[in-house]
Amino acid sequence: MREISLHLLDIAENSVAAGARQVDLRVHEDFHGDRLWAMVKDDGRGMSPDMLAAVADPFTTSRTTRKVGLGIPLLKAAAEACNGSLTIDSLPGQGTCVEVTFQHSHIDRMPLGDIAGTILTLVVAYPDIRWLYRHTVSFPGDTGRNQFDFDNQPIMEALGDLSLSEPDVLAYLRNLLEDGVAGVRRPVLVS
Repeated sequence: MREISLHLLDIAENSVAAGARQVDLRVHEDFHGDRLWAMVKDDGRGMSPDMLAAVADPFTTSRTTRKVGLGIPLLKAAAEACNGSLTIDSLPGQGTCVEVTFQHSHIDRMPLGDIAGTILTLVVAYPDIRWLYRHTVSFPGDTGRNQFDFDNQPIMEALGDLSLSEPDVLAYLRNLLEDGVAGVRRPVLVS
């Protein structure tokens, strides 16, 4: 995978496979501290200590469609190659939290990619799951953080029986997500 957003999509789909009812995705771009941090946290089945210890091994997977699981090992290697790290915390019955950090300015850091498209894909593909997304950005000289929050639950309630696949609904969601992410990535000018 060549984009961080695609890795987050893969991890979020693992959350769905683990029976999660709520998935919290977060991205923080810290230009002052030169870090990019991302997290996927779910309330799914969690992992046993043995599975947690082996999850970074490419020859360990819970999938039945193939014998290798490259997502976590590749993301871990990419983070470590860019002065970062990957951590996974999980308890059976309590869910899993995957966090990854990169040096933001590292020449080999993969781009964040289409994070708005990733969130849209998850919301449309798995409408029964509550998707929370927070994107924050800190710029040098800013007095605070730029922040964009998305929660699909109020949208789902407002839609009622209207399908997410309706063109007007898709366009609305795409614009909401793209505008939110683009807006948070603009420095705040302090007068």
